[in-house]
Amino acid sequence: MSINPLDNKSQAWSALFSEPMSELVKRYTASVEFDQRLWQADIAGSLAHATMLAEQKIISAQDLADIERGMAQIRADIEAGQFQWKLELEDVHLNIEARLTQLVGDAGKRLHTGRSRNDQVATDVRLWLRGEVDAIALLLTDMQKSLVSIAAANVDVILPGFTHLQVAQPVSFAHHLLAYVEMFARDAERLADLRKRLNRLPLGAAALAGTSYPLDRNRVAELLGFEGVCQNSLDAVSDRDFAIEFAAFSTLVMVHVSRMAEEIVLWMSQNFGFIDLSDRYCTGSSIMPQKRNPDVAELARGKSGRVVGHLMGLITLMKGQPLAYNKDNQEDKEPLFDTVDTVKDTLRIMAEMIGGEVAADGSRSGGLKVKRDAMERAALKGYATATDLADYLVKKGLAFRDAHEVVAHAVKDAIALGKDLSELPFDKLQSYNPTITADVHAALTLAGSLNARNTLGGTAPVQVQAQIERHLVRLG
Repeated sequence: MSINPLDNKSQAWSALFSEPMSELVKRYTASVEFDQRLWQADIAGSLAHATMLAEQKIISAQDLADIERGMAQIRADIEAGQFQWKLELEDVHLNIEARLTQLVGDAGKRLHTGRSRNDQVATDVRLWLRGEVDAIALLLTDMQKSLVSIAAANVDVILPGFTHLQVAQPVSFAHHLLAYVEMFARDAERLADLRKRLNRLPLGAAALAGTSYPLDRNRVAELLGFEGVCQNSLDAVSDRDFAIEFAAFSTLVMVHVSRMAEEIVLWMSQNFGFIDLSDRYCTGSSIMPQKRNPDVAELARGKSGRVVGHLMGLITLMKGQPLAYNKDNQEDKEPLFDTVDTVKDTLRIMAEMIGGEVAADGSRSGGLKVKRDAMERAALKGYATATDLADYLVKKGLAFRDAHEVVAHAVKDAIALGKDLSELPFDKLQSYNPTITADVHAALTLAGSLNARNTLGGTAPVQVQAQIERHLVRLG
């Protein structure tokens, strides 16, 4: 009996079965509605497999030519939106194979020699994800460049640094932004590292045990740009570590985005008033006409939750599976696809919102607007230079703990007087310790506080500028 994969009442595997699959089961088990986005990877993988089969004399040169001709037609049809995806054919793989067989006959049936959908789908997902990883790497670079561009223009802008969301010490606003550059740089390193493990070929593992055909797996890996092949056939078809690792990377990226988004929301509020955002990244209220809401930042913060959820879902999906392939793994695609889409969209819009739109000549327009005066006024609150006074006394010979206690008394008095430490008269300051001399006021200024932290990684403008130059060279 010959199985016609185009027959809507049968599947490519149905010869053994005595009754057709129920319509409910067809809908429940089909994946073509979402996995059709793998079509380019599926065609590329199939062409590489067919090339190897022909080179190994497993199929004829004419079969290869027919397969290449049919795949070219399928590619054109899909790109033109004219390909008919059929639910009864379950997934992207059988849809393409069925159409290929319709176009080129027996050559299409021979394409599946030496492979299974198990190693085929594992290959397709890796191929597809590799392309998305490369796209995300570029978006991470764009994000860092946006932050560096704003930092470079605001090296001498003073922002209150916080711990516990309480004013702690003054920092350069550029220094604050560069903290996020460091986070996204580490994300880029993680992405490059996981790509090495992602870029290994499962094809040739067949269903689970390898195949009796004389396949050249290394040749297929070469054709598809894989750096190596999966060494164990059981692991090759059932491994989804690469998807989980990507989801873990994405979770960290989105956590970093979420932290930055939270600060943007706070900074834009009237209680802070440190920044403003272009209207194109804000929305209004249906009832309060005065509102300009930072919805892009808020939504980016919210979308981090769905990515974290996808990571948990993928881990849970895999935790109870025996070797080798199980149908559970059909459920890896939707969370993986959504994670990719969410990370790409979020990085793109956040980079543009912060750094502005980049014109063809490299110039930027729009972007985050810095309110220098509001930041510096806020930095004068909360006695941000108290540690500077303690450091000043240590340099005069006091032990740090003694200096800490002296300054605590000074702050307590300043609070009672409603003054900043820098506003206390000299004789008042000297009353706390006789080693205090007239140069104390220079140490208590915001600029003096920044300049004093002239160590590697510190917030002194000279150090911040050096970090900006380092990032500019690194990012190209």
